[in-house]
Amino acid sequence: MFNSKFNFTTRITLVITGLMLIAVIYVPIWSIELNAPQYPEGLSMSIYANRIGGNVDIINGLNHYIGMKTIHDKDFPEFKIIPYLVYFYTLLFILTGVIANRKMLYSLFVLFVGFGIVAMTDFWKWEYQYGHDLNPDAAIKVPGMSYQPPLIGYKQLLNFGAYSMPDIGGWIFILAGLVLLVLVWIQLRKRKVARY
Repeated sequence: MFNSKFNFTTRITLVITGLMLIAVIYVPIWSIELNAPQYPEGLSMSIYANRIGGNVDIINGLNHYIGMKTIHDKDFPEFKIIPYLVYFYTLLFILTGVIANRKMLYSLFVLFVGFGIVAMTDFWKWEYQYGHDLNPDAAIKVPGMSYQPPLIGYKQLLNFGAYSMPDIGGWIFILAGLVLLVLVWIQLRKRKVARY
């Protein structure tokens, strides 16, 4: 008979991973870097769980010329929700480790991956709207040109090279997802072995 309870290593791994998620509230989750000849030191925008940091004022000033909307924390209702979601998943990781139930682990995995997919889809939609909804009276107009930053990786936008990558908080989320994947795989393997 397969025992659905976890061993100590699995339990402590879940608790530590859950506690690790708290850091996501205090460190940047995503980073967009802009490089151009006139800005050899580069410009950066850091996306936190509850705000945007970096050279936002300079980026807003530049984007005004090509008709892009300015970026302000108040325009993102997600900033009011994400910190609570981080605490929710922190608690869920810890509870799963304490209760040590296999079905709870599977549910946590599905919820966490689902959250990641929804978050990245929401981020892509914001980038799309931000890069395509341009002021027709902008000082600089390039027919057919949009300025959507890359979701991940590199993209050339006029004379700016834009790099979009996970930052510390993003890598913590990815690591937590990988930990769950490994733990789910271990449990499924144990269950399969127990059948024979």
